[in-house]
Amino acid sequence: MSHDTLPRPVKTAGEPVEPPRTRRRRHWSKRPNPVAGLGSLLWLAVVIIPIYAMISASLTRQDKALGNNALKPPTDPTFANYNTVLHNGFGHFLANTALVAGAVVGIVLVLCVPLAYVAVRTRTVWSSAAFRLFLMGVAIPAQAVVVPLYLMIAKLNLYDSLLAVILPTAAFAMPVSVLILTGTLRDISEDLYEAMALDGASATRMLFQLVTPMTKGGISTVVIYAALQAWNGFLFPLIFTQSDGPRVLTLGLFNYVSQFGVNIPALLASVVLSGIPIFAVYLVARRALVGGLMGVGGK
Repeated sequence: MSHDTLPRPVKTAGEPVEPPRTRRRRHWSKRPNPVAGLGSLLWLAVVIIPIYAMISASLTRQDKALGNNALKPPTDPTFANYNTVLHNGFGHFLANTALVAGAVVGIVLVLCVPLAYVAVRTRTVWSSAAFRLFLMGVAIPAQAVVVPLYLMIAKLNLYDSLLAVILPTAAFAMPVSVLILTGTLRDISEDLYEAMALDGASATRMLFQLVTPMTKGGISTVVIYAALQAWNGFLFPLIFTQSDGPRVLTLGLFNYVSQFGVNIPALLASVVLSGIPIFAVYLVARRALVGGLMGVGGK
């Protein structure tokens, strides 16, 4: 009998059993990476320093705004600039901006989720051509269509109203939103659609009971993206509104700019206050935003 065919020795009950050998895995994450650490610190400085300078300047008195070093903490900090902002119509501008952002998000979700569902599930030449035509809006800048939009809004008697800001903002947020949602919907397994079809589910039932729950990541991404577009929008409020009634936060900054000067501390205080709500939303949903943009929001 050869050595290869010898029977293996059988271990008795009293002998210890050797643990199975496992392959050692390399833990790359435990290795120090000074280059990546240095790059992270540099990027953190690029992000933190302007924010620090803005907050520091907002706590400085107006007569000392231009004389001090921007990176030097204020020697006599004051909250008078924030008090000026809060008593200069900031609440009204904030309410208008929140209303515009909420309306834009609602319009985008109501229209883009069914559009993306049809684009993914309807595999015809016409639906594919319509989808490509719809995505052409990504390549059209808002500045190129301001004049036609102005004429349309004037003919519809919507000028100097919040609707004049809401409708164009939602329209320009829809192409990217549809692109994000279609990428998310393609991650849903075909077997799930077939299982619901065998149960007799209609297309509407699939949309609400299958697609919507499994695309929460993509929907969260679209919500944040549309809200950012509405919150930071400046061109449409500037062109399509005139009075103080429909004025939003981005236009409210003009209250601190006059013919003879600029109230820099109050202006920066207004910027700080206006950025807090959208920054809080981003902190809550940042993972969904990154995941949806990477195309894995539906997984």
